[in-house]
Amino acid sequence: MDLLIHIDHLGFHFINSYLSHPVLDHIMVFITDQDHWVLPIFILLIWMFGFDGKRGKIAGVVLILTIIIVDGTAAQIIKPWIGRIRPSHALGDSINLLVKKGGRFSFVSNHAANSFAFAVVIYYFYGRKQLWVFPLAGLIAISRVYVGVHYPADIICGALFGYGLAWSMLSVWVIVKMRELKRNRSWVWYHSGENN
Repeated sequence: MDLLIHIDHLGFHFINSYLSHPVLDHIMVFITDQDHWVLPIFILLIWMFGFDGKRGKIAGVVLILTIIIVDGTAAQIIKPWIGRIRPSHALGDSINLLVKKGGRFSFVSNHAANSFAFAVVIYYFYGRKQLWVFPLAGLIAISRVYVGVHYPADIICGALFGYGLAWSMLSVWVIVKMRELKRNRSWVWYHSGENN
C-alpha cells in the first residue's frame, strides 16, 4: 500500500508540477470549473427533452438520475468513508494550486465520476458518433490533478466508479424496458433518430 501511495504522489507531482505551463494553466482552470459546463448541459437537456422525441426524454431522465446517484454516493458516502485528505490540504505550498482548495476529502473525484457517468449515458443512447465524450471526460478528470486538488488515484477510481454505476443504471433501464414491452406498453420504445 505504501508503494502505491508513493507512486500516486509521484504521478501527482508529475502532472501538477512537471507538466505545468502558463498556457495549460489557463486551459485546465477553465476545463475544471464546473460553472463553465452548466450552460452547455442545460442546452443539451433542453434539446433532449424538447426536440429529440422519446429517445431524448428517456435519455434525459436516465442521465439526470444517474448523475444524482453517482454524485451523491461519491460525495456523501465514499469520500467521508475513505477520508483521504486532498493534496491541496495535505501538501500545502509545495504544489501548484490553481483553484480553491475544495472540500477536505478527495477520494473519489466527483468530477471524474460525474463526467464518465455522463459519457456512458450519452454513448449508450446516441452511439459511436458520440465517442468524443470519453476523451472530454478524461480531460476533465486530469484537470483535477493538474490544478492541484486530486491525486491520480482519485480520478482513476472516480472514473471507474462513474463508469460502472452508469452501466448499472442502464442495466436497470433495460430491465424496465423489457418488462414494459412484454406488457405491450410502448412508451419505452423508440427508434434511433426518431423525433416523436
